[in-house]
Amino acid sequence: NPPCRGCSSYLVEPYIKCAECGPSPFLLCLQCFTRGYEYKKHQSDHKYEIMTSDFPVLEPGWTAQEEMALLEAVMDCGFGNWQDVAYQMRTKTKEECEGHYMKNFINNPLFSSTLLSLRQMEDHLSRTADTAIPFKPTDDPPRPSFDSQVSRDMAGYMPARADFMEEFDNYAEWDLKDIDFVDDDSDILHALKVAVVDIYHSRLEERQRRKNSVLKWSRSCRLRSPAEQQTDQ
Repeated sequence: NPPCRGCSSYLVEPYIKCAECGPSPFLLCLQCFTRGYEYKKHQSDHKYEIMTSDFPVLEPGWTAQEEMALLEAVMDCGFGNWQDVAYQMRTKTKEECEGHYMKNFINNPLFSSTLLSLRQMEDHLSRTADTAIPFKPTDDPPRPSFDSQVSRDMAGYMPARADFMEEFDNYAEWDLKDIDFVDDDSDILHALKVAVVDIYHSRLEERQRRKNSVLKWSRSCRLRSPAEQQTDQ
């Protein structure tokens, strides 16, 4: 769940969304909303929406939140393990989970017709597909033989994909995963976020530089004669 703009705690339904601030959503927990929290353009007298999934979707007695929880439980526990699904759901029995899932997601005519259309399309494509694309060997990317010295020196390199199993500075993206540019960022915070992105770009350039160097070296090794390679060793 997204954080509250007032206290930064993770929001729990129901929570409040300002209907006038944007384009990025201005969200508040009930506690900050009742205190009349204001920040920059947001005022306490703005129109608002109550955000909740506590309403029926497919049939009475099953809220939208429970529908999502059921699908997640079936994905986690596997289809048919209704006892485990009910245990993860907490709010429904084994029989209720099985009956609701079978009725609305398996035997539902809407989903059945959709699956039938997909199968018909797949059959049509298989009948009209052209012949398979012929495979042509290539010298680029480099493909050293498995037992060669070049192959051992390039441990972790996958010739068929022209890529490495693990990139240099492999976790560089982690520094960006929580960055979110919003309208009400202060100038200093915005500048810090931009600086982090710039640093990430420089790390990508270094990653590519190292990759190009390794690939260039491997190609030069492949072009030299075995006697020359033995001399280098």
